[in-house]
Amino acid sequence: MTPRPAAPTSDDAPLPPPRAALSASTWKEIAHLLTNLPFALLGFVYVSVWLYTGLLMAITVIGLPVVALGLMGCREYGKWERARARALLGLRVEEPTPLRRSTYGGFLPWLWGVLRDPVAWRHALFAFVRLPWGVLTFTVTLTALFVAWPGLPWLARGLSLGDRAMVRGLLAPSDELERRIAQLEAGRRVVTDTASADLRRIERDLHDGAQARLVALAMDLGLAKEKLTEDPEAAARMVDEAHGEVKLALQELRDLARGIHPAILTDRGLGPALSALTPRCTVPVTIHTDLPTRPAPAIEAITYYTVSELLQNISKHSKATHATVELWHTPHRLMLQITDNGQGGATTTHGTGLAGLTERLGSVDGLLLIHSPTGGPTTITAELPWRDRHEDTPR
Repeated sequence: MTPRPAAPTSDDAPLPPPRAALSASTWKEIAHLLTNLPFALLGFVYVSVWLYTGLLMAITVIGLPVVALGLMGCREYGKWERARARALLGLRVEEPTPLRRSTYGGFLPWLWGVLRDPVAWRHALFAFVRLPWGVLTFTVTLTALFVAWPGLPWLARGLSLGDRAMVRGLLAPSDELERRIAQLEAGRRVVTDTASADLRRIERDLHDGAQARLVALAMDLGLAKEKLTEDPEAAARMVDEAHGEVKLALQELRDLARGIHPAILTDRGLGPALSALTPRCTVPVTIHTDLPTRPAPAIEAITYYTVSELLQNISKHSKATHATVELWHTPHRLMLQITDNGQGGATTTHGTGLAGLTERLGSVDGLLLIHSPTGGPTTITAELPWRDRHEDTPR
């Protein structure tokens, strides 16, 4: 008889198949699925207690404020969930429309604004329905970690797709209109802040410049009046000096008015107004304009001050020997491009005013593109919406 082969010893036993290495993104998805349960439990308990308390107290005067405060808490919960999805799922979700500032004008407007806030109610729904999903994803993922390792990447991807769909559906802005409202709210804040800064600058210039000069002028004329009978020659000299002060005060007021809104821009348009800017730049500037008509006054003003600010930057920081300003029109945009042959290195973080220009352009759906490598040259392109003048004409 043929001898039976000996049973394999423990050293001869076949090794278990090696586990496939998981990518970093898969591990993040697994972490998200495993943390679904505690976050979902927290959200479910919060919403349940809040709604029960609010409905129970609805017969009293404090019931509705409790509901409103709970809704604001739901907004915060949604913010945490968006941050978790961003960190672990790589899901970039825009922030929804914030509560409008008018809702903070008093208790009743605040209460009504919060109670009718669709964003907060969607966040509350998200927190309420997540518990069964959190239990499912936690259980399935934890089990797969031990018994279904080869299929874990596909399982994690499939479950995380459900998470992504929920976040997009309930925690993201509901539609394009809501996103547009959020952008307009941000743009309005920029315009308001810019207007406040301009008013402070005008007040400072008036106080330190023309106002101080006019006060000194009044004092000089008062002294001249006193000396008129005693020392006519001295009084005449003081009047001559006062006359010179009047001229200086008028020049300062003209400069201030030009800084608010230059008359040449209103009367003749962008081409002549930009040409009038070039003598103020320490660098020779060539201007090319190709505009079939004039845009709206607001667009003209923003374009003018954009060129003015950029030419000041060239004078102060570029060390250039020449600059070019080009202005042209596309079917829907007003295009502006300024180029200089200076040292480059222009950014929005070095205090050259480019960050403020970016915000100002963004307030009217414009944008600013900067290409300024170290060593130069620098090319800055601005795009603004093209709006005809009649669109801003009051009816």
